[in-house]
Amino acid sequence: MKILTVVGARPQFIKAAAISRTIRARYSTQIEEVLVHTGQHFDHNMSEVFFEELGIPVPMYHLGVSGGTHGSMTGRMLASIEEALLTERPDWVLVYGDTNSTLAAALAAAKLHIPIAHVEAGLRSFNNRMPEEINRIVADRLSTLLFCPTSTAVRNLADEGLRQGVSDVGDVMFDVSLYFRELAVTRSTIHADLSLEPLNYVLATCHRAENTDDPVRLREIMTGLQTISLNTKVVLPLHPRTRTVLAQQGLSGLLDSIVVTEPLPFLDMISLEKSAAAIVTDSGGVQKEAFFFRVPCITMRDETEWVETVDLGWNRLVGASQVSIAEAFSSLAPGTPDVCPYGDGTAADKIIGEILRAEGRKLAMRQDGVA
Repeated sequence: MKILTVVGARPQFIKAAAISRTIRARYSTQIEEVLVHTGQHFDHNMSEVFFEELGIPVPMYHLGVSGGTHGSMTGRMLASIEEALLTERPDWVLVYGDTNSTLAAALAAAKLHIPIAHVEAGLRSFNNRMPEEINRIVADRLSTLLFCPTSTAVRNLADEGLRQGVSDVGDVMFDVSLYFRELAVTRSTIHADLSLEPLNYVLATCHRAENTDDPVRLREIMTGLQTISLNTKVVLPLHPRTRTVLAQQGLSGLLDSIVVTEPLPFLDMISLEKSAAAIVTDSGGVQKEAFFFRVPCITMRDETEWVETVDLGWNRLVGASQVSIAEAFSSLAPGTPDVCPYGDGTAADKIIGEILRAEGRKLAMRQDGVA
């Protein structure tokens, strides 16, 4: 059986690592995986270095598609992925999350009648202004197998009438975090490089378009981080787009009291997350990683797909208000310690098992049809 996996952005690299490693370790005689990298994240620290660190196979296809509007990017990806599909003729297309790469791969596969498996299916923010929300809804509608990270995601799909092919397998990011957390301690030198003491700094990230494309929200966020930095060191690995917008809006001065770095390799981020006093972010993946490591998190969004982190008290939604960010930081406290709604760390095994079973059913149906 041949699986064509499409990735293009940091969170997808992380999720793909768990499944690719499982295929190589346990199913190499049954499954051939062909990796397609769309190029959506083109910075070395947000792309190639992740393949190196996470042990993901070198992509057979690197499409080099980045930049431009959502429509332009998705269209170029769609055309290039279609070419790869026509060349490889895979039995399944595996997509992750909710990026333009996910949408393009799902559309290309559906039009060629190739079954799609969607990892991280069923997430909903219920905010259709988010491009990610549109991407994930369309991908779910087109997929044959929908692998949900939580029971909440399963309920979301059921509410939309999607019940067939749905599985609650747990979160592959939890698999990855369990695998790499100790490795990060031994391999990462980021604390020494930045002169950081554990629990004496705040880790921050900001990259979502709803924040970076709105000058008012961006100013509020950076002012909030600046306020925290007056008493606690703030470390901000700065997304290239955020850096550009800050310069264009004349807001770069708000970074003067903040420890700003380039985007960091995965092991460095894991190391920083594990030892932070708190995390302030607008990233879905970083919200979850904070929860996995039981680090209090402040999320600079008006909603989150990861409602479990909020319900269990580890995550607080504050929008983009400097006052709310500062107040949330001053009153942070640990949440419920012993509950994990994201599975048992074996999501990758469950996903591969379900794909193999579905492929077996597909072959049996073909044989029955021939007979």
